Amino acid sequence: MKLLREVSLMRTWLGTLLGLLLLVSGPAPASAQGSLAAFSQSQNEFLPVDQAYQLAVEQIDRQTIRLYWQITDGYYLYQHAFKAQLTDEVGLVGGELTLPEGLKKSDEFFGDVEVYYSSADLQFSSERSFGTAKLAITSQGCADAGLCYPPNTQIFTVENGVVTEGAPKYLSSSAENAPDQMAATKGSDGTTDDAGLTLISALFLAFLGGLILNTMPCVFPILSLKVLSFATGDPAQHHRHGWFYLAGVVASFVAVASVLIALQSAGRLIGWGFQLQTPAVVIALAYLFTAMGLSLSGVVQFGSGLMNIGGALAGQGGNKGSFFTGVLAVIVASPCTAPFMGSALGFALTQPPILALLVFVALGVGMASPMVLLSHSSAARNVLPKPGAWMETLKELLAFPLYATAAWLLWVAGKQAGIDTMAAALGGLVMLALGLFLYRGSVLRRTFAVACIAVAIALASVRGPTPDNTVNRHGGATVPWSTEALAALRDLGAPVFVDVTADWCITCLANEQAVLFTPSVIEAFADSGVTYMVADWTNYNDDIGAFVKSHGRNGIPLYVMYPAGEGSAPILLPQLLTQSRVLAALAAAR
Repeated sequence: MKLLREVSLMRTWLGTLLGLLLLVSGPAPASAQGSLAAFSQSQNEFLPVDQAYQLAVEQIDRQTIRLYWQITDGYYLYQHAFKAQLTDEVGLVGGELTLPEGLKKSDEFFGDVEVYYSSADLQFSSERSFGTAKLAITSQGCADAGLCYPPNTQIFTVENGVVTEGAPKYLSSSAENAPDQMAATKGSDGTTDDAGLTLISALFLAFLGGLILNTMPCVFPILSLKVLSFATGDPAQHHRHGWFYLAGVVASFVAVASVLIALQSAGRLIGWGFQLQTPAVVIALAYLFTAMGLSLSGVVQFGSGLMNIGGALAGQGGNKGSFFTGVLAVIVASPCTAPFMGSALGFALTQPPILALLVFVALGVGMASPMVLLSHSSAARNVLPKPGAWMETLKELLAFPLYATAAWLLWVAGKQAGIDTMAAALGGLVMLALGLFLYRGSVLRRTFAVACIAVAIALASVRGPTPDNTVNRHGGATVPWSTEALAALRDLGAPVFVDVTADWCITCLANEQAVLFTPSVIEAFADSGVTYMVADWTNYNDDIGAFVKSHGRNGIPLYVMYPAGEGSAPILLPQLLTQSRVLAALAAAR
C-alpha cells in the first residue's frame, strides 16, 4: 500500500509540475491550452521532413539543373529559404536559382512571405560548365497544423547527366575542412547534422548528453546529497531509491518536453531552458536553493511533509526523497547544455511528439544512469568512507554551492528585470530565512513566520525598470544582433560571428570566460576583421528564437561563423568551445 501511495504521489506531482511550467512560462496563445489536451491524438500528425517534401533533381544540360519538390497536402515550403551551392573539382561554381511566383501568406514564424503548396519547380543555372560536381540544396517548410521544420540540406552528386544522392568521394574527404560547405553538414557539437540523424542515433546522442550533464557544476550539489545517503542503510533500499531517482529525472524531462512541444506548436519560439527567461521562475529557484542551504547548514529543518528536501535527502530519505531529488536535478540542470544535446534535441523537436518524448526519455536515462549504477554497486559503495562525523561536515559544506547558485540566480534576475528587482529579491531572501527560522515553536512564532514568508513572496514580485542589456559583453568591439543588421553585413560580404548567449546559460558563461573573452581571442577577432554580434536571449525574444530554430537548434549556446564573401554558407561551432577551434573558424572566415 505504501508503494501505491508513492506512485500516486508521483503522478500528482507530475501534473502539478506541468501546470506550474505552463503558468510561469509567460502568456501563450490560446491554442497552447488545446495542445496538451490533444497531445495523444496528434502523436502521428506530422511527417518526417523527407516524406513531407520529396525532392527530385535532374540535370538539363552542362549548366542547368532542375529541382522539383512534391509537397504533401497540408505542408508548404518557403520561397525565401531555398539555397543551392554547386562545387566541382575547380571549386565553387557560381550561379543563381530561378524561383517561380509563390502564394502570398502571413506566416506566424516569418511574417509576410511567399510559399509553395503542392509542388515547387526551381531551376539552378551555373555561371560556367561543370563536370562531376556536388550539389547542396537547402529548403525549409512548415505544416499548416503548426510545426515548422528547421532548414533541411540535401547533398547530391551530378555526373554526366546522372544525379545520385550523396557527395562524390573526391569531395567528401575534405568536406569537414572546407570553409564554404553548407551550414548543415556539421552540427554545433561536432556531430552530424540534424537532418542526417536517425532516431537511434538521436537516442544515443541524448543518452550521452544526459550522462555528461552530471559533470556540470549546477548539478553537482544535488547529486552529492543523494550520494551521501548511500553510505548508510540497507542495500535493498538503495536499489529501490536509485529507481525512484530515475523515475523523478525521466518524469521531469518528459514534463518539460511536453510543455516545450505544446508551446512551440502554439507558435512560441522557445528552446531548452525557456523557463529561466521568466524572472519569477529565476527568483523562485533562488529562494528554493537558499532554503535548502539553510537546511544543510542546520539553521532550519524540514520534515518529510516538505518533499524531504535539504537535510532529509542527505539522511535516510525515502522513495519520495529519491524521486524529488531527480526532479531537483533536472531543474538545476536546465541552464546547462552538454555536448551532443544540441543535435539530439534539434532532431527531437522536428519529429512527431511521441518520438520527441523518446529522445527526452533517453536524455533522462543518461543523466540518471550513474546514480542507478551506484545504487546497485556494492564495490562503489564500499569506496565511500564509513559513516561518521564527516557526513555532517560535508553536508554543511554542500550548503555553500547552493548559496552560490542562489546568488548567481539573483544576478540573472537583476540582468533580466533590473537592479531594483534584484534588491527586492535579496530583501525577500532575508524575510524567507527569518520566516523559516521562526517557524519552529509556539503558535505566535509560526504566525510571525507565515507573515515573513508572505512578505518574501510579495518582494519577489517587485519589478523595477527593465535594464538596457545592449552593453558590450565582449572585451573587443561588438554590435547587437538583429536580423536586419546581420542581413546588411551579409549583403556586403563581411565576415560575421554570431554569439547567441544568455545570462542564465552556464555553458555560455563558461565559454566566454575560458575562450571568447580571453585576450588572445579578442585580439584575433580584431586582427581578422570579423564582426562580433551578440544575440542576448536572457529574456524571451521571438527573433532570436527564430534564428536559433533556423539553424536546427532548440537551445543555446549557439555560435555561427559567416565567412567573408556574399552568400557564403555559415559554419556552426561546437557548444563547448576551445581557443584552437575559434581561431580555426576565424581563419576560415577570412
